[in-house]
Amino acid sequence: MGAGGLDRRSFLAAAGLLGLGLGGPSLAACGSNTGRDGSAPGTLSHWYHAYGEDGVQDAVRRYAADYPDARVEVQWNPGDYDSKIATALQGGRVPDVFEAQVKVDWVRQQRVVPLDDLLGDQRPDFVKTLLDSQTVDGRLYGVPQAIDTQVLFYRPSLLREAGVTPPTTVDELVDATRRLSGNTARGLFAGNDGGVAVLTAPLLWSAGLDLLSPDGESPGFDDPRAATAVGKLRELHATGGLLLGAPADWADPGAFTEGLTAMQWTGLWNLPKIVEAHGDDVGVLPFPRLDADGAESVPVGAYSAMVNARAADVERAKDYVRWLWVERTDHQAEFATAFGAHLPARASLRPAADRLSGGLGADVAQLVADVGRVASPARWSAAANTALSDAVSRVAREGADPAEELRAAVATARDELTRLDR
Repeated sequence: MGAGGLDRRSFLAAAGLLGLGLGGPSLAACGSNTGRDGSAPGTLSHWYHAYGEDGVQDAVRRYAADYPDARVEVQWNPGDYDSKIATALQGGRVPDVFEAQVKVDWVRQQRVVPLDDLLGDQRPDFVKTLLDSQTVDGRLYGVPQAIDTQVLFYRPSLLREAGVTPPTTVDELVDATRRLSGNTARGLFAGNDGGVAVLTAPLLWSAGLDLLSPDGESPGFDDPRAATAVGKLRELHATGGLLLGAPADWADPGAFTEGLTAMQWTGLWNLPKIVEAHGDDVGVLPFPRLDADGAESVPVGAYSAMVNARAADVERAKDYVRWLWVERTDHQAEFATAFGAHLPARASLRPAADRLSGGLGADVAQLVADVGRVASPARWSAAANTALSDAVSRVAREGADPAEELRAAVATARDELTRLDR
C-alpha cells in the first residue's frame, strides 16, 4: 500500500528499496514508548508504517480491538518507518509485532523469531514467491499481508497527440519522455530523485540482470550490461522531460492526476484515484526491456507481519499474528482490497479483489503473474543498497561513468554478502 511518504514501500524502492524518516505522533500508552523492552504486561504493541489510503488506520485499530486474548495497541508511524524499525531492532524501544521485509542481519542477530509453525495447512494458500522472500536459511520470518506492485501509468490521448507509441524498450521510454514534455507538463515522473530509488532494480531487470545472483550468493549486476542499463537513467535526465520537484513523491498519484506529467511510475494502490481523475484515458505498462536479450518487469513486494525476539511474551505475539494474518481471512481480504488496490497474499482471497477482476486492474494482475520480480531480497542489505543507489545517483545526476561507479557498488555488495555468511 502506498506509504504516506514512502517509499513505500519500499516496496518498494521498491522499490524500495524505499523509505525513511522518523515517526510522528504515537499512542501515549504504547509499550514501545515506555522506555522498556517490549510492551507492558498484558498488552501487545503493533507497529505499522503510515499507509496513504484513507481508512487503513481505522481498520487496523479495529482488527487489534477484535483480538480476544490481549490488549493490542497500534502505533501508526509517519515518515521514515524503515529506518525507525531498523533502529528499534538494534536495541531501542521495540514493538512486539511489526510489519517489514525480513533482512538477514535481523535473523543473524536473533532480533526476530521464526514463524513457520503459524501457517499450518494454510501454507499452500500463500503466494510462494512472497513466502520465499521472507525466508532465511529455510525458516519463515514474516507472514505476508498483501501484495504491492508498481507500473508505468500513461495517458493514451497524450501519447497519440505526440505521435508516441507505448514504449516497449528503454530507448523508446527515453524518446517518449523527451517528446511528451511540453510547457505545461513533463514526460515522465519517477520520483523527485529522478528515478534513482524506484527504477534502479527495473533497469537491471531490463538487461536480464538482478540485485543478486539466482542463488543469492553474489551480486547480480557484475556485468557490462548493468552499466549500459544504468546509463539509460542519465539519458532520461538529459531529455529534460523528467518531472522533478513535484509536490508529492512517486508513491502519491498527484503528479499524474493533476496533469503535471504524461507518464508516472507509481503503485497499483493508486489505481482508484487515477481512474477517478482520468477515466478511460489511462493505460498501464511494465518497465520495458533494454533490448531483445532483456526483460520487461514489475516489482513485487509485500510487508509481512514479524515478531520481535525480545517481546515480553513471544508466544502471545505469535498467536496474535496467527490470529490476524492466518485465521481472520475477513480482515485480510478487507486489508488487501478495500483501500486502494492491492493483490491478496493468498490465492483463496483473490475473488475478493473486485477492482482487479477487469480492466486495468486485471491488466496489472496479469503483469504481476507474467513479469513480476521480487523487489527486496532478504540477502540484499541496507549497505549494499546504499552503495548501489549512490552510484546510480552519481551517474544520473552528475554524469559519472556507469562502469566505474558500478564496480565500487559490486565490491560493497560482495563484501556485504561475505559479512552475512560469517
